[in-house]
Amino acid sequence: QVQLVESGGGSVQAGGSLRLSCTASGDTYRTHCMTWFRQSPGSEREGIASVTYRSKQEYYTDSVKGRFTLSLDKNKNTLYLEMNSLHLEDTGMYYCAVRTSLGDCTSFYTSLFRYWGQGTQVTVSS
Repeated sequence: QVQLVESGGGSVQAGGSLRLSCTASGDTYRTHCMTWFRQSPGSEREGIASVTYRSKQEYYTDSVKGRFTLSLDKNKNTLYLEMNSLHLEDTGMYYCAVRTSLGDCTSFYTSLFRYWGQGTQVTVSS
């Protein structure tokens, strides 16, 4: 089992910044991909940024590339998501998820991810 706890969400004006954290505990050695998903109201959950745990190779979707940055601290089992230049459309619930099965960490099918955090809300206002 892997437990995930997200934190760092909040309300911010457009153009502002937030840093989200996802701390893993339990059988973290099983982690292959550690990924941030976002779910906006009325929309499906979408993957936005992912890291391959062993190599620390990072992946970003086009919607956040150049604005969001991942940082993995293996000593703390924590994945950070630094979000800059926030847009109104970045509003949503942000979830951290862990995939234990091997494969491409750029694949964001939610069914591939066995463990999920409870989410942290990000609200961007004008």
